[in-house]
Amino acid sequence: MVPRPFALAAMLVLSGATLSGCAPATMAPRAGCEGATTAASDAGLETLMVERPGLPGYPSLAPLLRPITPAVVNISVESEHRLEQHPFLRDPAFRRFLERFDLPLPQPMQREHAQSAGSGVIIDAERGYVLTNAHLIRDASEITVTLKDRRNFKARLVGLDERADIAVLRVPPLRAPQLHFGDSSALEVGDFVVAIGNPFGIGQTVTSGIVSAVGRGGIAGDTLGDLIQTDASINPGNSGGPLVNLAGEMVGINTALIGPSGGNVGIGFSVPSNRVERAMTRILARR
Repeated sequence: MVPRPFALAAMLVLSGATLSGCAPATMAPRAGCEGATTAASDAGLETLMVERPGLPGYPSLAPLLRPITPAVVNISVESEHRLEQHPFLRDPAFRRFLERFDLPLPQPMQREHAQSAGSGVIIDAERGYVLTNAHLIRDASEITVTLKDRRNFKARLVGLDERADIAVLRVPPLRAPQLHFGDSSALEVGDFVVAIGNPFGIGQTVTSGIVSAVGRGGIAGDTLGDLIQTDASINPGNSGGPLVNLAGEMVGINTALIGPSGGNVGIGFSVPSNRVERAMTRILARR
């Protein structure tokens, strides 16, 4: 087995050049645009080296992750679902039948309260825009965004794009980092990526892997297509979190997984950042 430090060093060397390009004026600028920088931009392997006792120049993703993980948030969703009654119970004749034989009458229509958790990413801190999955907040009655430093804010739904499974939330202006869009069309099978999110609601977690495939379709009930497949561990609760390249740029939003029991088996899917960016543009244009 290849020792981990040397395997990671090979990973960092092979990652090569960073992605580049600029976002539209309505978006946060990408790394390299208007003087903005992200971890690992305009740098080589030395950017991702740390000193460890007895191991000078130890390769690590920590320098890459340190400035960008505060831009990833936890999203708590509260929703209410109406409990449907069987149609027979709304039939007056059937109700009279129940009364005649002194059987209990059906209870009034009730609502069931539910809570769920997922992830999101700050894409424009100054204006308070946060991206996440549409399926996470579709039926939300209340949305809470919690930052890595445990500050929390009530969020408002700006809009969603069901076809791309992307939603834009808005919170008050934030004093926090934001992620920049990378060019997902430049991704190739074998590129190294990192997934950040809140799996199973346990708190922020980072997993790493490679791009396993691009342009995947027929996932999530055939409603999504052109997805990035990755073997970076994606579990329930990772939905809405970013997939990040080694330049510290967001190249996807994690959206789905395949697993026999809803858990990770190394097959996860992300909406490509270029598609996310277009969806966000459409949503903001409708405001």
